[in-house]
Amino acid sequence: MSARSDRPKELGAFLKAHRSRLDPGAVGLSGTGQSRRVPGLRREEVAQLAMISTDYYTRLEQGRLAGASPAVLDALAGALCLGENERSYLFQLANKNDERPRKNPDTERVRPQLQLLLDNLRDSPALVLGGYLDILAWNPLATAVFLDFAQVPRHERNFLRMLFLDPRVRGRYIDWPSLARICVGFVRAAVDGPSEPRISSLIGELSLRDPDFRTWWAEQHTSYQTTGTKTLTHPDTGPYPLDWQVLRTPDETQVLMVMTAPPGTHSLDVLRRLHPQTDPANPTT
Repeated sequence: MSARSDRPKELGAFLKAHRSRLDPGAVGLSGTGQSRRVPGLRREEVAQLAMISTDYYTRLEQGRLAGASPAVLDALAGALCLGENERSYLFQLANKNDERPRKNPDTERVRPQLQLLLDNLRDSPALVLGGYLDILAWNPLATAVFLDFAQVPRHERNFLRMLFLDPRVRGRYIDWPSLARICVGFVRAAVDGPSEPRISSLIGELSLRDPDFRTWWAEQHTSYQTTGTKTLTHPDTGPYPLDWQVLRTPDETQVLMVMTAPPGTHSLDVLRRLHPQTDPANPTT
């Protein structure tokens, strides 16, 4: 985590960056009748939406305050239209705990509709991941591409952990470092604070056992990347590219990671070789 003395400046930079990205019309401010020299919201507009004083918000953004109360952070998260991961990072920068409870991966369940969607993705490996990349569900093709996740102890069934510590998953990616850094940034953005037992255990284990993770975690990089293309490999097929995208569930507590064969590549043939599909018209095939 960053030094405590740097937090106010990081918090201010975070607030400034997010207000500059907001379309005033999206928060009902399009009718002000005033020209705007810079994109996004003004400080006084953020303060108005969060129902705090402009002076207080200005000092917060300029890094002249040590932090803010959870109530103020909650109001700012709403005013700036922050997503779940961005909200969590805001609380982290302010050195406060978001008191909304996180779901325990041991008790977290996948909605039946999402499970049905997962099962119906016959030509696309797919995983349902929790907020810290805990693997909650998967389809048969994901098992064929990586490994049988059901055979992995539940407390070790975390995509970030397996990406660094399990050679069966780590070895599947030709361009492993780029994906690993994206995943580190994703979890960095999702953490509520260093004292949360679930994330403390995961970060502590990876920091002790992998120097790359230790270096990348210390860089304070956050990632909200949701699409890309990675080259995978398998002992039975050799290298093949797959597009990937992350789709958030309505409550933003889980994500669906889907991998698809890029058009014009041999990847679909590779996937079908790894997991031959049964012909519905002839179940014996």
